[in-house]
Amino acid sequence: MRIAKFIANAGFCSRREAEKLIEDRIVKINNHLCLHPSETVNDSDKIIIGKKTIQLQNTIRLWKIYKPIKYICSTKDDRNRKKIFDLIPKDLPRMISIGRLDFMSEGLLLFTNSGDYSRRLELPSKGYERVYRVCINGQIEKKDIEKINKGIKIDNIHYNKIKIKIDKLDKAYTWIIAKLKEGKNREIRNICKYFSWNIVKLIRIQYGPYKLGNLKEGKIEEIKVIKDA
Repeated sequence: MRIAKFIANAGFCSRREAEKLIEDRIVKINNHLCLHPSETVNDSDKIIIGKKTIQLQNTIRLWKIYKPIKYICSTKDDRNRKKIFDLIPKDLPRMISIGRLDFMSEGLLLFTNSGDYSRRLELPSKGYERVYRVCINGQIEKKDIEKINKGIKIDNIHYNKIKIKIDKLDKAYTWIIAKLKEGKNREIRNICKYFSWNIVKLIRIQYGPYKLGNLKEGKIEEIKVIKDA
């Protein structure tokens, strides 16, 4: 197994972050400096990052968290904003986030101790559906929804067809359900901006087979890994 994959599978960080640690010359294999992410290791090798010895995780664990607004999905921030990792209790193992939500979005985020499982859920080829409830200020035209559902091009970026339907409607607000698989950066926000829809709330309620359910804002809960997910 390649060293970068070993580090990710041990739940220390993502594979990309592992490659950066190797470039920074802080990873050792059997007390020898690791010089390239392609170096291979096995279970009997001693892997040290800084001063910490790491081991493979035998069991994949998974958690869900309700991300509040005004939190970033990062471990560091030069603007001193609140970080989603600040909400994770210190007695839990090191976790890797599966995907992200932007600063003003809220709802379901998944975390795992397995770099491989994180990568599997994020791969576009897997086609895991993300489901969002979105509150729009005012009312929207059904013909605009039909355009979105067929696929749309905005600022030379093509957004594949997604499933949008009206969930709840009153004089002041329109709630919609948006289902998408591709998940381009800020996709829903960019589409809403194009149609001059003012987003009041954007909540992710499902990622693949995993649902937000009744989880309270800012809370975390360990959940069962679905076998085929």
